[in-house]
Amino acid sequence: MTTILTIGHSNHPIAAFIALLQAHGVELLADIRSQPASRFSPQFGRAALERSLAEAGIAYRWFGEGLGGRPRDPVLYRPDGHPDYARMAASPRFAAALDELLAAASVARAAIMCAERDPQKCHRNQLVTPALLARGVAVRHILSDGRLLPAEAAATPVQPSLF
Repeated sequence: MTTILTIGHSNHPIAAFIALLQAHGVELLADIRSQPASRFSPQFGRAALERSLAEAGIAYRWFGEGLGGRPRDPVLYRPDGHPDYARMAASPRFAAALDELLAAASVARAAIMCAERDPQKCHRNQLVTPALLARGVAVRHILSDGRLLPAEAAATPVQPSLF
């Protein structure tokens, strides 16, 4: 069974971020940000990140066009302006990007990355993880302290009915 890790770059210093990846044997970082840049953490801009990862022996690949949480196509948004994850997950572009990710993960230990530290608040858990689980992939979230959280433990909680 293939396992894919996930991680949020948050505001980690680049050395600490790379140490988290290395601690879990990551060979490929799959960037799933729609815009591979960060105003607040420039070390996570695409060019800087690619350089730092290369120096650490970790490959980098951007998947944001198909797996990003902010698609360019306006049809993939709800009337309230929020991304419609169900429509996104059903799109051919998403399916093709997921296929590419799985092909890459079949030859290298991969982690998908977005900016959000907490997987419960991020599209990597709400959009990409369910699609991976549906394809029989095991998903584990790398937390800031280095622990691994199984995807099932990070499922978005549902508020119970009060009545």
